[in-house]
Amino acid sequence: MKNKNFFEPSMRWYGPADTVTLLDIKQTGATGIVTALHHIPNGEVWTKEEIQKRIDEVEAAGLTWNVVESLPVHEDIKLMLDTSEQLIENYKISLRNLGELGVKTVTYNFMPILDWTRTRLYHPLEDQTLALYFDIVDLAAFDLFVLQREGTEVDYNDEIIAKATALFDQMSEEERLKLQQNILAGLPGSESGYELDDFKEKLKLYDGVSKLDLQNNMVAFLSAIMPTAEEYGIKMAVHPDDPPFSIFGIPRFVSNRDDLDYLMTKVPSMNNGICFCTGSFGANPNNDMVAMVKEFRERIHFYHLRSVEVVGERHFYEADHLAGNADFVAIIQTLIGSDRVVPMRPDHGHAMLDDLHKTTNPGYTCIGRMKGLRAILGIERAIVQLQNS
Repeated sequence: MKNKNFFEPSMRWYGPADTVTLLDIKQTGATGIVTALHHIPNGEVWTKEEIQKRIDEVEAAGLTWNVVESLPVHEDIKLMLDTSEQLIENYKISLRNLGELGVKTVTYNFMPILDWTRTRLYHPLEDQTLALYFDIVDLAAFDLFVLQREGTEVDYNDEIIAKATALFDQMSEEERLKLQQNILAGLPGSESGYELDDFKEKLKLYDGVSKLDLQNNMVAFLSAIMPTAEEYGIKMAVHPDDPPFSIFGIPRFVSNRDDLDYLMTKVPSMNNGICFCTGSFGANPNNDMVAMVKEFRERIHFYHLRSVEVVGERHFYEADHLAGNADFVAIIQTLIGSDRVVPMRPDHGHAMLDDLHKTTNPGYTCIGRMKGLRAILGIERAIVQLQNS
């Protein structure tokens, strides 16, 4: 008997306003749709009516809504403020409604304030394709001279401060504004964007909040929702921090093997799992992603497969899916022997070819992601056939 494939090929869709249509996605070879109800404010209940409407839209295109990305965790929950009890109840109702309607995998993150962050959204590579890019020098220039956060200097060494100072001095006002917008405006799927003053006020909420405080808050949140997840068959999949290190003085704590072990041990339910993003983990060269997939394989409920090129300390860009530091052959080989078929989507992609002339969400062009999807499925097919030979 031949083994099944390892992945359910999927693609992210941002809803009816997405310039990449469901028909476009179907033509890439994806069968699953990863989406969310982005029009519903964070903290409010996802009603059955709204969930069913999205299911109907997806199924009308001959596809399946297989993963929610994301059901956002409200900032008040991350801080466990007085409002968190009702917000958690709302979250549980949304999970129940999703489960009763057959949407069983839910991705979320616990990143404070900003969610995923890049400093350049359209960085030209040698072949003139455009990639998402993160440089700690860019971030430091914003932090030191635009945000002017108190105590900023302790987060950067002398070399980074010198480079950030030189960078900011030679930037035009337009370039400084673009940097601010890139960092604060909110990337696709993130919780929200901020004006500068609003962001400063949000940062104050985290004064004195430690990594352990945030970990404890996350464990409390997961412990509260896990009975609902178990009852309705929901697999919760936490997305790692992106980038996987502290920014703006706020600790991040879903960044490496030990962080995953902490969360999986503290909340041992098999419904408490991982969205394994090879790009997020890969931005820290100390992460052994093959070993991590092997160790946590049964707790991985969703895969984001992308590769990054690490240029230097806290400095990376989105590479081609067959380049960069993600060894997809070795990663996929670790799945041999598993009888699970797990949703997977190619995460991010270069703007290239005709998509260079279209307006799309940064990192979410159709052609670049299709290229990544077909590369990953090609690796999977080769491994499956060799296994069966």
